[in-house]
Amino acid sequence: MSFCYWRLTAAARAARQAAEAELAARIRKVRQDSDSTYGAPRGTAELAEDGGLVVNHKRVARITRTVGLEGVRACGAGTALT
Repeated sequence: MSFCYWRLTAAARAARQAAEAELAARIRKVRQDSDSTYGAPRGTAELAEDGGLVVNHKRVARITRTVGLEGVRACGAGTALT
């Protein structure tokens, strides 16, 4: 990426970062309301239901990971039956 292109796209990058920060706050609110049990798929559905915000579940998963949040796994998930 050239310096000129980097300078030209600075405003778009800043706008995207601001939008993702706002989305992260909304994701935290949805998770707080659900007692931190919702992962990306259900959190995406809640964002669409409550706020009318249509966003891809992969974007919600990426932002959730970036912020350091995790969904609750079902009982016994990841345990071997031997």
